[in-house]
Amino acid sequence: MKARLYFSSAVILVLGLFASALIYVTTDEDNSANEVGYVFAGGEAYPIAPNQSKRYIRDLERYGGKAAVVFDEINRWFDGLWRGRALGVTIGWISVVVSLALFLFARWLPPEGPKSGSDHK
Repeated sequence: MKARLYFSSAVILVLGLFASALIYVTTDEDNSANEVGYVFAGGEAYPIAPNQSKRYIRDLERYGGKAAVVFDEINRWFDGLWRGRALGVTIGWISVVVSLALFLFARWLPPEGPKSGSDHK
């Protein structure tokens, strides 16, 4: 049982880190889904995220108070973990935590002794 958990821990770690590296390398940083407008400077157009717009923040604070602004920032941060290169980093950390949990659980189990029963003659 312990050997299987150790093996599973290693497999989860290797596959998770490989998948996270693959996602990180192959994706680009595209945050265009969150834009509410553009700012033009020097002939270039730069997208504006809602949390960077003073009007959006003012309206949000007017209707929901300061707590709504804080929860909106937390929600946007959490949503950002699942897009682009941040997804690769998130998957990497999740695989490390799950692998470590399995490894520590296997260490916590009592040692396996000789099997008792009528099987051994």
